[in-house]
Amino acid sequence: MQLGRRGVWAALENLALPQRIEAAQRIERLGYSALWQPMAMQHDLMVLSSQILAETQDLILATGILPLFERAPAVMAAAHRTLDEQSGGRFLLGLGVSHAPIVEQMHGLVYGPPLTSMRNYLDAMDRGPDMSIFLGPDAAPGDDPAVQTGPPRVLAALGPKMLALSRDRAQGAHPYFMPPGHTRDARKILGPDAFLCPEVKVVFETDPTKARDAARSVGAANISLENYRKTWRNYGLEDTDFEAGGSDRLIDATVAWGTETQIEAFLQSHLDAGATQVCIQFVNPDGMAAGPDWKGIEALAPGR
Repeated sequence: MQLGRRGVWAALENLALPQRIEAAQRIERLGYSALWQPMAMQHDLMVLSSQILAETQDLILATGILPLFERAPAVMAAAHRTLDEQSGGRFLLGLGVSHAPIVEQMHGLVYGPPLTSMRNYLDAMDRGPDMSIFLGPDAAPGDDPAVQTGPPRVLAALGPKMLALSRDRAQGAHPYFMPPGHTRDARKILGPDAFLCPEVKVVFETDPTKARDAARSVGAANISLENYRKTWRNYGLEDTDFEAGGSDRLIDATVAWGTETQIEAFLQSHLDAGATQVCIQFVNPDGMAAGPDWKGIEALAPGR
């Protein structure tokens, strides 16, 4: 799998099927090498990926991210293999543990320790179904260490331990909403060859208030979560930066906005820090209801 330096991070699930296909094909024609789709709330993300893979030629479909709780490990592994085979190697599985409010309050499940949950889940994915249950009471499940044998995957990772797990048990990491300094530190942990694909928000708007407000509206849920705050504190941000929807300093450290030249420079800072690909979330300055910011998507297109 060859990831280009730019991908698009976008939710298409609210579009009708013909519009989803048209949007993905347009992104492919513009020269972006990958489309990253976030967790879907109303549709099955694996099915959405299958639909788009069937109607594109070279575009890599990646999940950013698919939460563990949505599928049993063996079922996740089976779907992963199926999409890999369907697409000829154009599907990249991004896995994450999600967050306690989503897992517990929205879905009524138990949210466990993130690192342990991820490690155990990967073990179960890689070992496959335990068939010893069909061999009688004396049969014991194998205790060989789990080794990844399936198609490529990346993990949603912010902290150093999850980044190390991304290096050891996956092909790399997909951080979200982080400054370029985090990309530099993540590359040191991952080593030179692993995928490092940070999500980066982009707002094509030169009015500071409008640009920052648009970024805050998209990032509000993450700004309220302690695991993001814990990581941001390592890069000079303080608790006061998380109040009132996020300070200007927080937005400026994590979001590219302004002129095309300013945005290009911010994206390049992530690439210079070691990113394999920047996964660009184009934030529409007119609000999320306005739909994809095609003006911005076209402006930064590799094939423009």
